[in-house]
Amino acid sequence: MGLTTESASHYQDLERMSVGDLLANINREDKSVPLAVEKVIPKIEQLVLVIAERMKQGGRLFYIGAGTSGRLGILDASEIPPTYGMPQGKVIGLIAGGDTAIRKAVENAEDDPNQAWKDLQAHHITTSDVLVGIAASGRTPYVIGGVREARAQGIVTGCITCNEGSELGKNVDYPIEVVVGPEFVTGSTRMKAGTAQKLVLNMISTAAMIQLGRVKGNKMVDMQLTNHKLVNRGVKMIMDELQVSESQAEELLKKFGNVRKAIDGKK
Repeated sequence: MGLTTESASHYQDLERMSVGDLLANINREDKSVPLAVEKVIPKIEQLVLVIAERMKQGGRLFYIGAGTSGRLGILDASEIPPTYGMPQGKVIGLIAGGDTAIRKAVENAEDDPNQAWKDLQAHHITTSDVLVGIAASGRTPYVIGGVREARAQGIVTGCITCNEGSELGKNVDYPIEVVVGPEFVTGSTRMKAGTAQKLVLNMISTAAMIQLGRVKGNKMVDMQLTNHKLVNRGVKMIMDELQVSESQAEELLKKFGNVRKAIDGKK
């Protein structure tokens, strides 16, 4: 059976389209992605629940992928410490080819089915952790090999892919298969498939962090105050929560060094 992600675009003669038509048609295709994600929310929920449970007990969340999929996992993992104040190393993204592959494609890196497990062992992955494999095609050897070995070792596994009945999906405990259909440019899975993966990753990590108590009301009270923009955001959070002046909020933030501590300390 052919892969949906590799099937022919609904559009022909792209090079003859005006820029306006190109953009309108890409946008038309993009609109279908959230609807495809909506269909698998129950599957996403199951994975989030087990991730939150394991992380509450001290476990970690790992992502593995190649190319765009790997980069998206690394992006999601890298944003967790500054956004939610989680310690570095609680959410880890790994890409086929190593850190070099984040910026530049590494030839044949994704074709080794044994490398992902070696990469995971370097981080001492255990049965306390959860591993999520990301691959638009659902057939990337690096990812399949990694989740297969992890599962054999008793580690909880999930995946995000964009083909139904994928080989990857068959090798994990919690498969998430978001079928977005053909790409605007045939086979260019950095487009709709990449968008779908990003949306699902947003949902997984955000919901998990909320379950872990890293949000108060609707605010990122544990965020790291690493620049002026975030300090100003923290001041506003304190002002809104405690109904104090800007100067009082600034003083509290300076005293406690953290939005949550400032709010709790004042109360």
